Amino acid sequence: MTAALPVICAALGDPTRWEILTRLGEGPMSASALARVLPVSRQAIGKHLEVLREVGLVESEQRGREVVHLAVGARLGALARELDRIGRSWETRLLRIKEVAERPGPHTRGASG
Repeated sequence: MTAALPVICAALGDPTRWEILTRLGEGPMSASALARVLPVSRQAIGKHLEVLREVGLVESEQRGREVVHLAVGARLGALARELDRIGRSWETRLLRIKEVAERPGPHTRGASG
């Protein structure tokens, strides 16, 4: 997941793709249904869905005459765990820096000096 993280984040960096993924998180939708609720054309929705499919965040399936798109929960969960791991790592580093910075050392003077 770590190697794919920049590619996934780049795909999610587009506000329209983020909105599409948010809508699909509420339930499966066709490109036409997405185009009715978002201020972009059905063709643009199709291009955005392709980007999200390429990074593994969306799957498509045929339901009768319609193709519906679904958010991939497992991939989103893995992304969330990886971002959480990175956040915890930075918190640990910052705590260590704070401890070192606040540690009395030979360069500090005592209260009498």
